[in-house]
Amino acid sequence: MLWDGLVSGKSAAVLTGGFGRNRDESAWVAAVPEGGDPADGRGRFARAMRASAREAIEDAKGRGWTPGRRVGLLHAVVIGEAYLWKDFYVTDKGKLRLRDYLALMPSTPMSTFMQEYGFHGPAMNVSAMCASGNAGLLTAKAWLDAGIVDDVVLVATDLSLTPENVLHFTRLGVAVANREPLDGCRPFQEGSRGFVMGEASVGMVLSNRSDKPYAVTLGGAMSHDAYHVTSIDPEFPEVRRCFVEALDNARVPAEEVRYVNAHGPGTKQCDRVEAAIVEEMFRPDTGIYSVKPLAGHCQGAASAVEVAVAALGYERGVIPAPPSVAEAHPQLLHGEFGVDGGLTVKSSLGMGGHNSVVVLGPARA
Repeated sequence: MLWDGLVSGKSAAVLTGGFGRNRDESAWVAAVPEGGDPADGRGRFARAMRASAREAIEDAKGRGWTPGRRVGLLHAVVIGEAYLWKDFYVTDKGKLRLRDYLALMPSTPMSTFMQEYGFHGPAMNVSAMCASGNAGLLTAKAWLDAGIVDDVVLVATDLSLTPENVLHFTRLGVAVANREPLDGCRPFQEGSRGFVMGEASVGMVLSNRSDKPYAVTLGGAMSHDAYHVTSIDPEFPEVRRCFVEALDNARVPAEEVRYVNAHGPGTKQCDRVEAAIVEEMFRPDTGIYSVKPLAGHCQGAASAVEVAVAALGYERGVIPAPPSVAEAHPQLLHGEFGVDGGLTVKSSLGMGGHNSVVVLGPARA
């Protein structure tokens, strides 16, 4: 479903009512619809997390994966049951049955998931704002490399598009709610105004014992700006260092990088930094792209969604880049672009100074 939407070249965001300061405005958002299995949890967040993890496991088994004795769980998350917490304070006035109160805890869907499969490896949440998915992926690789686990289920979930959150991201000047997505969000193109907000839950299985992986995680790095709660250091030394150390950690030269799957939110400062690094570090024919105009900025789940896109792209031989709508950076990919091997650098820059870069490669023959 994700892939079909991306290759259509149309944004997942739709004009939705109930937003604005007085809840009387419509906004372009890419929200996960109501539904899911009530047995998976009281709220959409838990249901989405359980469903995406279950789908990832079944897909991995279909590709020949057999769970080891120590299967760990990492859940990349920033805001958990946003809607249930709102109801807890506003509607229920803090009065809930104990069982319903426990549904608010981020540990609850993790616990019920581990019970469902009888997994006994370590389980924990990973949070680094928009870089949480990359942080989870690098943590999973560290667990595997250290021999702490045999396999890891990584899930990234963010279902936080309450009217309040959308309003305040818009007030920050980074989210665009009143323009069509491909018009308002134009990463690395003239006239971009920011990002359209989205929701997602995506799961994946990481293992050193996989027969038929979609892609290989070669390495990566993280750093922190220690500069400002929302802005990037204008000289971006720590972002640059993160890219350099990611390549060193993966033990690959910059010349082998063919694609930069960028954070690319469409904001001026992020796009400027990533474009400058691409020009500094990589070959002139290295392509850069961002799927945020199509999938929306899925906040804590964003980088995991985008890693999944890169991995699927290797198997399917195409990058589903958004169409260009304005004058663009000369290295920007647009539309469906054929993938012929080569490495992908996946960068993600989280609010507050969280920098992350993961290096991905095609599955080994």
